[in-house]
Amino acid sequence: MDLALIWFVLIAVLWTGYLVLEGFDFGVGMLMGLLAKNNKERRLALNTIGPVWDGNEVWLLTAGGATFAAFPEWYATLFSGFYLPLLLILLSLIVRAVAIEYRGKINDEKWRQRWDWAIIGSAWVPSILWGVAFANLVRGVPIAESNGHLEYVGNFFDLLSPFALLGGLVTLSLFLSHGAIFLALKTSGDFSKRAGDFAKKISVAALALAAVWAIWTQLAYSVAWTWAAVLVAALGLIAVVWFARVESFGKAFIANAVVIVGAVVLIFGSMYPDVMPSSIDPAYSLTVDNASSTDYTLTVMTWVAVIMTPIVLAYQAWSYWVFRRRISTDHIPEHSELTFLKK
Repeated sequence: MDLALIWFVLIAVLWTGYLVLEGFDFGVGMLMGLLAKNNKERRLALNTIGPVWDGNEVWLLTAGGATFAAFPEWYATLFSGFYLPLLLILLSLIVRAVAIEYRGKINDEKWRQRWDWAIIGSAWVPSILWGVAFANLVRGVPIAESNGHLEYVGNFFDLLSPFALLGGLVTLSLFLSHGAIFLALKTSGDFSKRAGDFAKKISVAALALAAVWAIWTQLAYSVAWTWAAVLVAALGLIAVVWFARVESFGKAFIANAVVIVGAVVLIFGSMYPDVMPSSIDPAYSLTVDNASSTDYTLTVMTWVAVIMTPIVLAYQAWSYWVFRRRISTDHIPEHSELTFLKK
């Protein structure tokens, strides 16, 4: 078996899981500032992801760890070349975790508002930068030979091409749509209605932006077979718009997940056999073969994945099942000094 190729595919699967699950987390975080009218509604939005957001981040840690172990050259070049955007993403994730834990520690409105803005900002930044990062992986970045190694030789502004910035807008709109649909599913009452109405509008914007970016990707950087991924994503986007319009939000959520699957297949299919294409010379590109670990390392990783992955999936599925019911502002208790003393 070509274990390097298998792990390239598995890393794509891990990114798919992360973007599907963390996508609605980011969407909910952004919509706290767009839909919530008061503290109770911000708490309502936050409570919809409260039991699952940290579990969803595990997919990112696993994708990063798998990349480090299976493709160390890819990992090293990626983090050196994308240092600033990845640093901003990691800082955002840290700030969000702290903000979620700290916003309720003191019974003071200004204290809560500051942490709420931290949650909102830490959702907007990764939602844009993940799209910029993936678009650059498709387009290629300045990689050249230096001191006998292939290294990133560009700067931060080399990552801000029109194609990459459009990719950022695509992930931003997809996550907003994903989050709005999730809120419409998980809440009830007036807030759910507002989330559904927003989903109807933002899904159309996501369709338009994603269509332009996907066709641009396919024509400029991809291969013939990935037209299938473009078609799947396009049908998914149309389905999201339709199901949101008829307020069938469960089906809209599934369709949005299908869109993300199609997008990841398009991205990784466009990259292959490279993992980081060089925009200077194709000879300097990092490939699945020249960036991978030894067969022994990949074999050990494969056995660990076979044993542990079903356990992780079962636990996460159980978590979602336990917290599956809708909630409303009626379920959100008023703040009191006693509540904070207990915390």
